[in-house]
Amino acid sequence: MAASVIASADERKGTKRYIDRGRESASHPIRVTSWMALLLLATVKVATAQTTDETLLAYAVNIHQTPMQTWGPGYGIYLGHGYFLTAAHVAGRTWFTRPKVTISGQEFPTRVIKEGQLEATDLTLLAVEENLLPMRLRLRRMRLCDTPPRPGQEVVTVVPEAVVRSRIITPERIPAAVRRFNTAIVDVAKTGNSGSGVFDVKQRCLLGIMSRKISQKRTNLVTRKEETYDIAKYFVPAAEIAAFVPAGTFDAR
Repeated sequence: MAASVIASADERKGTKRYIDRGRESASHPIRVTSWMALLLLATVKVATAQTTDETLLAYAVNIHQTPMQTWGPGYGIYLGHGYFLTAAHVAGRTWFTRPKVTISGQEFPTRVIKEGQLEATDLTLLAVEENLLPMRLRLRRMRLCDTPPRPGQEVVTVVPEAVVRSRIITPERIPAAVRRFNTAIVDVAKTGNSGSGVFDVKQRCLLGIMSRKISQKRTNLVTRKEETYDIAKYFVPAAEIAAFVPAGTFDAR
C-alpha cells in the first residue's frame, strides 16, 4: 500500500510539473510582449527627446561683436519676428561693438531694440530684417514660460553646437553673498555659456538666458592654497525677460 501511495505521489508530482511547464510556456509570450512594449516605450522616449533637441537647436545662434571678440563667439536665441535675445555683456556696448547675429556661419547686421547691463538686467534685444533670415527660421516663434523655475526642474541649455540637459539647483546651494542670482543650474562645465537659452524640457518654452558663472573661493586642504570652484550658472529668468522686452515681442497666448 505504501508503494502505491508513493507511486501516486510521484504521478501527482509529474502531473504538476507538466502543468507548471504548460503555465510557464503560456506566460512566456506575455513576458516577451511586456519586454517588447518596454523597449518600444524607451525607443519612443529617446526619439521624442532627439526631436525636441533638434527643434530647439534651430533657435540657437551666435552673436559676434565687430570686430570679433577675442574670447570667442557669444550666443543668443531667436524669439520670432526677427528678434534675437542675448546677454547684455555678450553684445557689449552696442554703439561701439555693432553686434551681428550669425547663423550657420552667415552674419546679419542688427538693430538694437533694447540694451541692458551686466549688473542690472543682463539682457540685450536685437533685431534683424526678417526677410533676410533663412526661411527655416522665419516661421518659428518661441514661447516664454509663464511659470517660475523650481528647484530640481529638468532643463536644457541650447547653443548651435549642442543641447545639454541639466537641473535647477536650490538657492541654498548658492553662496549667501550672491544669492540674489537664485535661478541657477548645475553642470557648469558642460552647459551653454553666456547668451545661451535655458528651456523647460516638458513645455519647450524659454525659461531664461544664461548670464554668468557662480564661483566660490575655498582653501585646498592638501596644498593650503586658495582656489576658485565653480558652483552653478545663473540665468536671467522668464519673468525678468517679460519685464525687459517691449510689448509684442512674444506672440500673445
